[in-house]
Amino acid sequence: MIEILNPALLTRAEDTGALVADILHTLRRRSTVGTNLLDIDRWAKEMIVEAGATSCYVDYAPSFGRGPFGHYICTAVNDAVLHGLPHDYALADGDLLTLDLAVLRGGVAADAAISFLVGEARPTQSVALIEATERALAAGIAAARPGARIGDLSHAIGTVLRESGYQVNTEFGGHGIGSTMHQDPHVPNTGRPGRGYPLRPGLLLALEPWVMADTAQLVTDADGWTLRSATGCRTAHTEHTIAITEDGAKILTLPSVTMR
Repeated sequence: MIEILNPALLTRAEDTGALVADILHTLRRRSTVGTNLLDIDRWAKEMIVEAGATSCYVDYAPSFGRGPFGHYICTAVNDAVLHGLPHDYALADGDLLTLDLAVLRGGVAADAAISFLVGEARPTQSVALIEATERALAAGIAAARPGARIGDLSHAIGTVLRESGYQVNTEFGGHGIGSTMHQDPHVPNTGRPGRGYPLRPGLLLALEPWVMADTAQLVTDADGWTLRSATGCRTAHTEHTIAITEDGAKILTLPSVTMR
């Protein structure tokens, strides 16, 4: 299913996107050395409930996971990159943490992810991973405009990732989003320009480049959810929900003015 949102729903999407971004901003600030992943999940739950929103994750049970997910946020550390199941782990100095959050409010969902380093340590490889995903995301957003095709976005993202020296995995990527978290069209993190679904005003997309330092292969953790690099190398993942407008792409998952 591909949804095209009307102006009223787009306004709600902006509201939901700002909520997701504000929660992630708060959780990033609170995630310090010694913070437990289960505390991050609890804080996410508290903020979602207080905002009158609904988690897209708690009851989520797709074919690729051992569902239902049962938590409010994905917390991936170091070699974990996607669908990180919160567990009893205290963050250490220099850990690379990815937080991925999707919520539904006002009938519209928004989805975003951030990767960052915990504490004071700044491992060079980890900084490079994060920056590559951020540049790739920016390139994908810049390519998003009415008349462009999904392949144009995928090509822009993949070009940045490969030029940064990383292999690209296409098992998981971006996706349409609207009244539900995961919709068509699928947005691979590499592709051929001029191919795929043509973008139209009112379409929402969640773009999410992610990379692993020295491999393109994933393995599934014993928890049935967390996806890790097959070699144990570090990973990074960055995501925004965008709306296609007559003028191009509008990022919906930016923190509100009060949070910046």
